[in-house]
Amino acid sequence: MLDRLLPQLPKTDHPNLIVGPSSLDDAGVFRLSDTLALVQTVDFFTPIVDDPADYGRIAAANSLSDVYAMGGTPITALNIVAFPDGTIPEEALAELLVGAAEICELAGVAVAGGHTVSDQELKFGLSVTGTVHPDKLLTNSGLRPGQLLFLTKPLGTGLISNAMMNDAAPAGSVEAMIEVMVRLNRAASEAALAAQATGATDITGFGLLGHAREMAKASGVQLLIEASKLPVLDAARTIAESGSYYSGGERRNLSFVERDVTFDDSIDEATKRIVSDPQTSGGLLIGISPEHESTFREKMDEAGEEVWMVGQVEPLTGTSIHLKR
Repeated sequence: MLDRLLPQLPKTDHPNLIVGPSSLDDAGVFRLSDTLALVQTVDFFTPIVDDPADYGRIAAANSLSDVYAMGGTPITALNIVAFPDGTIPEEALAELLVGAAEICELAGVAVAGGHTVSDQELKFGLSVTGTVHPDKLLTNSGLRPGQLLFLTKPLGTGLISNAMMNDAAPAGSVEAMIEVMVRLNRAASEAALAAQATGATDITGFGLLGHAREMAKASGVQLLIEASKLPVLDAARTIAESGSYYSGGERRNLSFVERDVTFDDSIDEATKRIVSDPQTSGGLLIGISPEHESTFREKMDEAGEEVWMVGQVEPLTGTSIHLKR
């Protein structure tokens, strides 16, 4: 939808707007000086888990992720709440806000207030402001041929969430899903900057292929992604292979990107589901030059974080993405 609507909107030509809507980056960036810029983003969604505190934690981590994906440091946040009066206990809203505050405190982010409206359906998220050096941005357009592609969280949260909504999530899978979603992308962002990365994005609602497509097109490159190297939550793979519990987002994502992806004959339906699965608070997809790979891995290891090399950046010779086994 945004591909159709954005060209119809007025163009913003402010000289200090470094990153705006045209590049489909994770956040907007506004230059304040030669050494300081603001990173601004907003995100909110309906509940994807039953526990209010977990919902708050996930939503907060997801909102903060956009700033980390740009190489920035989040500093303040505003709560955004749509609350159905009379149908959900007020105590649940309190638990939600406490969960979000815990993640913000962990990130060193000050919650400066927020806004609440009455709505028929519960929605929650954050508007986040961060800072970044204008010369150290991580953007969709920053990938360069020869770089290696790294992913910093496993895929499959959408598959598990959808199975959970159908009371069919395998034992222990919801807890594993939540652990992935509440984890901050701060360490990954800092490691990427230490390794002199220039391009990154976080994997969220458009799935791996959707966000990879945005990066490939913005950077004018082709991404070779190796399906056998992708980290996937165990239960998510089981669900994908079952042929059940499809979501509308999953189908839309695959339909949208198919024309820009070359699939090897060995890529099966389950793999296509995994790479088009809508994620919430997913990991970062980062391009790292081979000479800086060891630095990136060392920084991630020091932070106690896992990372997976899932492909490489190549000159554009065909479709935006080549997915092979």
